[in-house]
Amino acid sequence: MELYCLESDTILKAQPDPNILNDDRVIQSLLTIEERFLPQSSYFQRVQKDIKPFMRRMVAGWMHEVCEEEKSNEDVFPLAINYLDRFLAVMPTRKSCLQLLGAVCMFLASKIKDSRPLSAERLCMYTDHSITPQELLGWELVVLGKLKWNMASVIPNDFIEHLLHRLSLPKDKVALVRKHTLTFIALCATDDRLAMNPPSMIATGSMGAAVCGLQLDYNDSKLKRDNLTNLLAKITNTEVDCLRACQEQIERVLASNLQKDQHLRQESGMMAGNKTREQQEQASTPTDVRDVNL
Repeated sequence: MELYCLESDTILKAQPDPNILNDDRVIQSLLTIEERFLPQSSYFQRVQKDIKPFMRRMVAGWMHEVCEEEKSNEDVFPLAINYLDRFLAVMPTRKSCLQLLGAVCMFLASKIKDSRPLSAERLCMYTDHSITPQELLGWELVVLGKLKWNMASVIPNDFIEHLLHRLSLPKDKVALVRKHTLTFIALCATDDRLAMNPPSMIATGSMGAAVCGLQLDYNDSKLKRDNLTNLLAKITNTEVDCLRACQEQIERVLASNLQKDQHLRQESGMMAGNKTREQQEQASTPTDVRDVNL
């Protein structure tokens, strides 16, 4: 009898369970325990002496690139950043070990959230082999110990389906809002200024920014900026002013990153233009040609 293997490169995900989404106790439970998984302090002032905010942004950007390149589950990167911040809040770390710490956090997060976890060898390759698999596995135990094995952290992604279920969004726009919200959450994770905000606030602020950015308020007054903020605050039991301030901060981070991307594109375009002109000049001045025989 022949056996047929149905496995493929396509990862199938379970559909959201309506029984879970309709039960308010689930989102209330998330809101109750989310504080347990926040960094204990603003660690740049109190704990870290060698690591600066720009270094944290650099390693977070690198971690995001690795997760994108490996097509990791969208939950892996925010969870890895949660581990990174919680570890740095309790353990002084040398800047030379920061990339190793980032790799370990991705290693652990992929085991929790991904059906195909990242391998130690693969992660070492992304560091240009500046670390070894043995170092990574050794630091894995260190991170687990410092985090007291509390690895099932609540992250902003955990609130997305609950928020979408409670908003009256057009059905044909739900997937787009989800995609934009996930993008904004990942961007927030790279910015240390938002690290101390609860996951529920990051999720609601990102979703508010996504809905407003997509201009979905034309046909539904409930989705207008102030009404939407009030509704999201009610869903998550958040102060309206706090949520509004968080959303504005997220929008400033988005605008800043868009400006940086535009500046980088302009610089790359100028470099490409200069290179093209140099090639044209070289092609039009054949200095080594002496005789032409027809």
